[in-house]
Amino acid sequence: MANIIEVRNLTKKFDDTAVVNDISFSVEEGGIFAFLGPNGAGKSTTIKMLTTLLRPTSGTISINGFNPVVDPDAARHSFGIVFQDPSLDEDLTALENLQLHGALYSVPKNTLAKRIAELLALVELADRKNDFIRDFSGGMKRRLEIARGLLHHPKIIFLDEPTLGLDPQTRNHLWNYVRKLNADEGITVFFTTHYMEEASQIARHIAIIDNGTIIAQGTSADLQKETGTASLEEAFLKLTGNVIRDESGSSLDRMRTHGRRWGRR
Repeated sequence: MANIIEVRNLTKKFDDTAVVNDISFSVEEGGIFAFLGPNGAGKSTTIKMLTTLLRPTSGTISINGFNPVVDPDAARHSFGIVFQDPSLDEDLTALENLQLHGALYSVPKNTLAKRIAELLALVELADRKNDFIRDFSGGMKRRLEIARGLLHHPKIIFLDEPTLGLDPQTRNHLWNYVRKLNADEGITVFFTTHYMEEASQIARHIAIIDNGTIIAQGTSADLQKETGTASLEEAFLKLTGNVIRDESGSSLDRMRTHGRRWGRR
């Protein structure tokens, strides 16, 4: 199957510092791809370049056959995105948020209502469509953000830590929705997470970035074999080290314990 995302020798510098340094990877159409790394590794910068929010210093990107630097509008119509931080309008209802997104993406009026109804049913929010977002739980907001990101029938969905802060039951339901979309609509999934078990169970291919460079790629089993470890979490720690990074990527002098969950970038 063809690759829907192609990244070649991608670099992003701020002043003289390379935050992303000559990385290359590809994502197969219809695949589920996890992009992992500790704090300050370059994940968010890479995603911003892929989604037209940052211009690369050098290198090439192809998103569904479009160069996001040359043809950003076509690239944007090829993907949906769920940001790490909340991005819904809390003064609008769930339905109004989706209608606004549909207008921004020029979804035809004769199909918009049907598409909204389908997606609200998928994420189990049909009965809350007229409720204001400010009254939604964190999990409900995440589910609606996924529905919004899929409204214009994108070929790719980017999920930047979509389950951050959610309880295990909600996390499980959210990934069930994503798997169903991948299976039923063939949508390509590109996600980041700090829950290693999510990446191990869900992703078909994984790339690990650290200090702006991709240091390993493969399936979870490949990475475990390469590092001689028994789990993806152990492989990740062996590749990136045991010292926690803070928001800017510098080291802290203490370790987190439960699940070795990394903080936000």
